[in-house]
Amino acid sequence: MANTGRVILRDIESSLDTLRRSERKVAELVLGQPERVIHMRIVDLAAAAEVSEPTVVRFCRAIGCQGFQNFKLALAQSLAQNTSQEPFVLSELDTARDYTYKVFDATMETLAQVRDTLDPDAIEVAVDALCNARRVEFYGFGASSPVAIDAQHKFFRLQIASAALSDPHIQAMSAMSLTPDDVVVAISQSGRSTALLEAMDHVREAGAVIIALAPSRTPVLARATIAIPIDVASPDEESYTPLPSRIAHLAVIDILAAGVSKMKGDEVNRHLHKLNRGLQSLRSDE
Repeated sequence: MANTGRVILRDIESSLDTLRRSERKVAELVLGQPERVIHMRIVDLAAAAEVSEPTVVRFCRAIGCQGFQNFKLALAQSLAQNTSQEPFVLSELDTARDYTYKVFDATMETLAQVRDTLDPDAIEVAVDALCNARRVEFYGFGASSPVAIDAQHKFFRLQIASAALSDPHIQAMSAMSLTPDDVVVAISQSGRSTALLEAMDHVREAGAVIIALAPSRTPVLARATIAIPIDVASPDEESYTPLPSRIAHLAVIDILAAGVSKMKGDEVNRHLHKLNRGLQSLRSDE
């Protein structure tokens, strides 16, 4: 079973005597500089510890993680749980300045945690699929619907035929019309929406690729062709709290769009320049 964020640093420390000498060098670096390690790629960690990349992988498995990305996720969770920042709570005594800072602090903490646990390999595969798609459709319900609409706007500007669908019947009909050359991006903050899961089943039957943005160990992620886990704390439903998961999903959509823009290069840059020049006439000079 994979390790979890609650125990990983403690387990690394307790495993030091059982690790090989080279693996212990990795362990000591992680224990000494966990905040630095969380930002490293596997090649960076191997170089800093003066070991090979396979040694880093063996270290991850020796402490109960399935691989390097699973290790980084567990480490990020551990650091998040050990942070001194208090949970988001509004007080009757809060001034506008107080709750402004609270919202921004909660959002920035969430974005940093998601950034540090994203799998760059999954991002690259997803970007490649999006670049080569005949058509891209974004599916999202509830709070994920605005994310889907924002994604459609971004990818439309990148000259990719796209649509944002939030009605379950329209999703089902559209999914049945897809081909293996198409891509669906399923966006879910719970990862358990039954309507979305049904639409994904239709997409799979059509043979299209499914990129899922959802929490780890959820049905939506499990049914994806390309899984991109986005794990954030659940909001308190009994009182107002910010919805950082929506903002994290928007950020990941931006990452995918940036990757597509990079791959398309000058072609898309010329198109965006043309759009911006054409839109000038719609803007006031005042």
